[in-house]
Amino acid sequence: MLFRIIADSYEARSIIITTNLEFSKWGSVFTDDQMAAAMIDRLAHHGQLVVFVGESYRMQHALMKER
Repeated sequence: MLFRIIADSYEARSIIITTNLEFSKWGSVFTDDQMAAAMIDRLAHHGQLVVFVGESYRMQHALMKER
C-alpha cells in the first residue's frame, strides 16, 4: 500500500518520510529488496535527503523518563 502511495505521488505531489533506518535496511521492512529499491529510487529521484547526525532527542528524553 505504501508503494502505491509513493508511485501515485511520484512527480505529482510532495511526500515527507522520516525514519531512523538507513536505506540498506529498508528491504527488511518491506520484505523485498527490489520493492525497497524501487521506493528509494522514486523518493530520491527529485528529492532532497536530509541526514541528521548526533544523538536522538527523542531517545535521550525517553531514557531520562526511565531514570
